[in-house]
Amino acid sequence: MYKESWYWDTRYAEERRLPETGGHEWFGAFEDFAHLIRRELRSGIRGLVLGCGTSSLSADLYKEGVRPLVSIDYSPVCIKEMQEKNTGVPDMTWRVMDARQLQFPDGSFDLVIEKGTLDSMMVDEKDPWRVTSATVNFVDEVLSEVSRVLSPTGCFVSVTFSPPHFRSRHYAQLKYGWSVSCDTYGRDFHYFLYTMHKGGKLTPFDIERGQSLHKPYVIPDTMPLLLSNEDEDFLKDIQV
Repeated sequence: MYKESWYWDTRYAEERRLPETGGHEWFGAFEDFAHLIRRELRSGIRGLVLGCGTSSLSADLYKEGVRPLVSIDYSPVCIKEMQEKNTGVPDMTWRVMDARQLQFPDGSFDLVIEKGTLDSMMVDEKDPWRVTSATVNFVDEVLSEVSRVLSPTGCFVSVTFSPPHFRSRHYAQLKYGWSVSCDTYGRDFHYFLYTMHKGGKLTPFDIERGQSLHKPYVIPDTMPLLLSNEDEDFLKDIQV
């Protein structure tokens, strides 16, 4: 259901009607990974938040000086709520939009960031070792658009619970024209923050990892065991 706009429309409407049902931040609060974001910030940086939801991420980035800042989500209910909350804030824009079809010119942004949006898009996958071609193509549409709207020296930041042996394969594609690095944050539970610098180079290891996405995958004996299935909202209950 996380892939469907109607689900989020319903969820955001319920959270607005009953505020006590919402208000959580998946993958922790901005302050938990702010030190990793600040190294990418500079004066006059233009930002885009993908799948903004009702998170405080956009407001946090705005306070850090990311302006102008555009936040998109494919839920009209979400965007209407965020527009109302931020009425009159200069250089902050909210738009209903599909991340696979970004309605911006090439090179429009210096920073593009998503927090859990790609995870929602991949929620149907039951085996992270063998991602279906449909999901690979879906994610590729998003990443291709992100690469297109980034400035020649811009960066894309992706926050997720997916470790490199699963997620880096998607990012490490030569056609995107960026490098890939990964940091972790959190205490009892680690999340992953990937940074893709446009104009950077992939390492030979990254290239090999990216190529593996398009080949039959064999699970190495040395890889960590997968966790058992969790309730769909387990992330909001994790304190980091």
